[in-house]
Amino acid sequence: MSARHALSLEEREEIAVGIARGWSGRQIADGLGRDPSVVNREIARNGGRGKYRACRADQRAARLRCRPKLTKLEADPELAAQVARRLQAKDSPMTISIELARGVHGVTASVSHETIYQCAYRRRGLDVDTARCLHLRRRRRRRRNEPHRSSWAHSLGSFTPIADRPAIALERVEVGHFEGDLITGAYNRSAKITMFDRASRRLWLRSTASKSADDVFTALCELLAEIPAELRRTLAWDQGSELARHLDITSVSGIDIYICDKNAPWQRPTNENGNALVRRWMPRGTDLNHITDHQCRLIEHRINTIPRRSLKWDTAIDVYHRLSASTP
Repeated sequence: MSARHALSLEEREEIAVGIARGWSGRQIADGLGRDPSVVNREIARNGGRGKYRACRADQRAARLRCRPKLTKLEADPELAAQVARRLQAKDSPMTISIELARGVHGVTASVSHETIYQCAYRRRGLDVDTARCLHLRRRRRRRRNEPHRSSWAHSLGSFTPIADRPAIALERVEVGHFEGDLITGAYNRSAKITMFDRASRRLWLRSTASKSADDVFTALCELLAEIPAELRRTLAWDQGSELARHLDITSVSGIDIYICDKNAPWQRPTNENGNALVRRWMPRGTDLNHITDHQCRLIEHRINTIPRRSLKWDTAIDVYHRLSASTP
């Protein structure tokens, strides 16, 4: 197949000759060294076999190449305003595209995520400030040297390692298997608890007075009390000192806690990936003490209602309720 793009006038004249001789689109394409689809489209968009004229087709192509084409968002200011509002609300272009198609926010429209990206990058239909709201791939975390990282490790006493967690937790077929963590604010002086269900990716986002084991014990027990006892199966956590009272948490809530290996965040992938979503609303360096419980609930609700690729564009809250209903 030829690497050329636009058809030349000479090629169009060959197409006209081929039509006059009764050749098929494939026969004409073979003579030009073009893909048959190129020839067939060229004929179809210029009146078909009965009206195709090489000179007229070439003039039309030149006219279309030169015209200033409006992007979909430039041509529809109301749609552009809706997209801008969703970007400013921390939604990704993919989420915006899917929810517009579903009419989630009261507006139904068809616009691809690629169109949104292009309009933002080229400032066509979206302004500079809106383009800055785009959520881009986060930077790769820099690996610390082992001596420095060891200062973060704390003894939790006797604990059950992640390797002993029931195999069914890995299969993501039932709710109740959780992964938890603390996300910290500026200068590590504030923190929030994040907990994700592995099967549904549902998030619970809660405040804790501090990173101390006692405060985390209180906050985590209150969080787990919101979940029915039959759905409190397992909880995976890292070796942070905030979970020093993990045996007490198990005693109060009945949930089995499994501790990950040292410096092994990949053993809690749902939580690690989910925290990246939370960071859209709580960027690193933010004083998390200024984020109220009400704001935490709003962020939690938004994340739980975002269509997720990993859920085949379903939402975490819908999957959680569906799987919960099927739990015996």
